[in-house]
Amino acid sequence: MAKSSDDDSEDVGTLDANARSHSLEVLFDPAIQVTKRRKSSMVASHHVVTSSCFVHEMLEAQKLGNIAHAQKLVDPVAAHCVDGFVGERAVEEGASRILTKKQLSDMAFGVRELSKHLGSLKMKLPKKNLRIVVVAKTQDKQNIVHHKELLEWLLTEFNDFIIYIEDILEENPVMDIKGLVAKSATFGDRIHYWTPDYCTKHPHLFDLVISLGGDGTVLYTSWLFQKIVPPVISFSLGSLGFLTKFDFGKFKNILRDAYHVGITISLRMRFECTVMRANHKDPNRDICHEICEREDEEPTHKPEKSFSVLNELVVDRGPNATLSSTELFGDDEHLTSVQADGICIATPTGSTAYSLAAGGSLSHPDNPVMLVSPICAHSLSFRPIILPDSMVIRVAVPYDARTTAWASFDGKERVELHQGDYVTIAASRFPFAFIQSKPHQGDWFDSLSRTLQWNSRTARQKAFDNDINS
Repeated sequence: MAKSSDDDSEDVGTLDANARSHSLEVLFDPAIQVTKRRKSSMVASHHVVTSSCFVHEMLEAQKLGNIAHAQKLVDPVAAHCVDGFVGERAVEEGASRILTKKQLSDMAFGVRELSKHLGSLKMKLPKKNLRIVVVAKTQDKQNIVHHKELLEWLLTEFNDFIIYIEDILEENPVMDIKGLVAKSATFGDRIHYWTPDYCTKHPHLFDLVISLGGDGTVLYTSWLFQKIVPPVISFSLGSLGFLTKFDFGKFKNILRDAYHVGITISLRMRFECTVMRANHKDPNRDICHEICEREDEEPTHKPEKSFSVLNELVVDRGPNATLSSTELFGDDEHLTSVQADGICIATPTGSTAYSLAAGGSLSHPDNPVMLVSPICAHSLSFRPIILPDSMVIRVAVPYDARTTAWASFDGKERVELHQGDYVTIAASRFPFAFIQSKPHQGDWFDSLSRTLQWNSRTARQKAFDNDINS
């Protein structure tokens, strides 16, 4: 049985050098020059890696010459020749992005335009040597049974598919890989194993991700693929949720159609969140001055970690007994001080999750917005607000705050923010490629009615009886 590791030279070397070296990066105008930048966010780039994305390969294979604008956005060859734009393929590892307002606006607009075109198209999967990653809860015995059923069917139905399963399932008695391999001599060479680190380093190796479970499994899939995300098809093993669009009982017909007919993809916006640590701990310093001013001073903060989130970032009081005290910024402006249990900043996809419980509005996934909702605010006048996705939001802990705050990213990786620290939230350059069950996001309204019983009544209002003579 094949193993997947960092020295898997056959997989990594071959595919890194071929036509998959495209990127779903947004095209920026190189003529834009920025003379002044926010010093607190400036970071020197020391380690640069190139990225690739399946969307470019699929669009090129489909030869969508009739969608010229979409082609400009995603075809890296055409991009160098059209309108003076050039694609940025460099990703700074562990660094905070430095984008001008126009660059960020262009990026958000580009992703929206690309998603609009993809939502009305059937995209074809590669016909040979399709590489599939299966993500499922490995703590649940029944999930492993379904996992095994899916794996055996894929290996039998398609004789050249390469299937990646989580490495901890190799010796699982319920999965019984040895018994499965004994059924066919070819099965052993086509079963590979993934680890979280392998998915993070080599996402471009995969053509499709199959998620088995609930909405939490989809969020974990997003967590695995922090940058490039292969198209994800999500099967529900319980009640259908907002992110699990397909019934596992019909997986054979659904996957056959996906392979032979094609898939419809929605690009869900994600946030790129960066934790910035203060270089100084002087309680007399002014966090508003450091974030809002653009004077040429020495850097005040340095980046520590970056995360891509599909649902939301939450900054809360954590184990502290008192309210958290934070400052909210939008671009160069101080928006408000937040005295509350916390604040939730959600994507449109996350509008049906924690944001909704905190009083935020429902938002269609196609909306180019960022939803900001206070959590049990001290002031009753602090109401939820919806901001454009071209804005950079910062949540900072002032230097004179009584307590620290805690940040969580899609409910994971809790990070303590000390006095003077802040977290930056901006639209990610790497959206989440989500396979829809219906075109034009019609499945979202189905989820809304089914899951929340949205605007449902026990009985309709009776009509007037206009026949007064009866």
